[in-house]
Amino acid sequence: MNKEKLFTIGFTKKSAEEFFTRLRNAGVKRLIDVRLNNVSQLAGFAKRDDLAYFLKVICDCDYRHEPLLAPTKEILDAYKKKQMDWEEYEQRFGKLLERRQAHRLVTPDELRNSCLLCSESTPEKCHRRLVAEFLTKIFDGLEIYHL
Repeated sequence: MNKEKLFTIGFTKKSAEEFFTRLRNAGVKRLIDVRLNNVSQLAGFAKRDDLAYFLKVICDCDYRHEPLLAPTKEILDAYKKKQMDWEEYEQRFGKLLERRQAHRLVTPDELRNSCLLCSESTPEKCHRRLVAEFLTKIFDGLEIYHL
């Protein structure tokens, strides 16, 4: 059985050219923004309104912001301030996804050829990877690709 692709990407440490080229070359049709804050001045080309425009024009890709797939400010701040390690962060965020019934926020069809976006440059210690793993446990037939 052929698995459907669920991509993830972070925008930091990438030029706009590299970022949009990766999405276009992968055939991404929908970008699901899983950041809590998507309007920060630090986001550059990845600010909400600019990003939605660039995605449509450059990649013919839809944009959706889904903040319920992001950690709470409390969990994020505690991790950033080193009040918890990555293992505890993973556990608390996983429980949050379960409590929020994150699998009800998206459908398998919406995930097909979609890409989860956050700011971290790599997926190792990033919540987008945790969201992708959570969703692939619920929805059979999805395979994760980190761009």
